Amino acid sequence: MSTGERAERDLARLLAAMRPELHQGTYLFCTLPDAALPEGLAPLATFREAEGLTLVLRQEVAARHGIAGTFEAAWITLAVHSDLAAVGFLAAVASALAQEGIPCNAIAAYHHDHLFVPKAMAEQAMAALQELQSR
Repeated sequence: MSTGERAERDLARLLAAMRPELHQGTYLFCTLPDAALPEGLAPLATFREAEGLTLVLRQEVAARHGIAGTFEAAWITLAVHSDLAAVGFLAAVASALAQEGIPCNAIAAYHHDHLFVPKAMAEQAMAALQELQSR
């Protein structure tokens, strides 16, 4: 997807076109007390907080670097190019998952929104998202 492609803002079109994609692997949320990344570490995502640096890492990468993590998660990408100013998209997605009792941690990136759900609930989450998409 090029950076020149128009991002979608319309909630109905976003939901109809979201195309959830389940990535392989298990991901962990980890934290480091300072902002320095260990040499050679390439996290999927980072976020700097007052308490430390949050990382999203593949489980095997965290183990290789001796970094403890929590929340064994599956990663789902909503493959529609959502506008960062779209209203209600993640709320609708989170509500659909909540109705099924599925916790969700979301990361809004430039092109897509990414969901991290408990690994054991990945297929249930995919079914809920596909149902929401088809409505």
